[in-house]
Amino acid sequence: MNKENNIIAKLEAMLFASGEPVEASKLAELLELDIESVTKMLAHLGDLYDDRNSGICLVRIDGKYQLCTREEYADDVRALLEIKKNTPLSQAAFEVLAIVAYNKAVTKSFIEQIRGVDCSGSIANLVQKGLIEEKGRMDLPGRPLVYGTTDRFLRCFSLNSLDDLPDLPSVEEVEKIAKDNGQTSLFESDNDKILKINEDDEAE
Repeated sequence: MNKENNIIAKLEAMLFASGEPVEASKLAELLELDIESVTKMLAHLGDLYDDRNSGICLVRIDGKYQLCTREEYADDVRALLEIKKNTPLSQAAFEVLAIVAYNKAVTKSFIEQIRGVDCSGSIANLVQKGLIEEKGRMDLPGRPLVYGTTDRFLRCFSLNSLDDLPDLPSVEEVEKIAKDNGQTSLFESDNDKILKINEDDEAE
């Protein structure tokens, strides 16, 4: 793989992992390249998707770039997401949901700092299920999105407000649970409580 193809592959990986529109200037900064070169490579990447009739396309939104599925496959993608929407929450999703709920308003990077892994999939899953939603953007470089819980979250967990959440265990209690049960997560003992959220849950 030559240098240019390697950079194009990096751009593809970065946009895929982001899941959100990214400014060309930000990509250029991270790759230590000039914006003109990055813009040309992004155009080439878009042409590659078009030339092979890929289900993925590269779109430009207000000077930012994002990988999206093509419009003609919208019905198929929507059908898949409806199936995914009705699947039980995974342990990872529960942990992300707990971080959002107990901190009330958090960014994706904050969640990932706590969990130590990429959380894009879990966040997208929780948004699809209507348990968390975008609450706005922080007034910081990059204007990161802020996520918070929804009214549906409160209904599903029978809470009147986030103030009704149970107190978090102390460090000593967490260490004792881990020692006694060999657990790496508090949620491992609650597998019987995993929610399956169906459309019926939305009925008042």
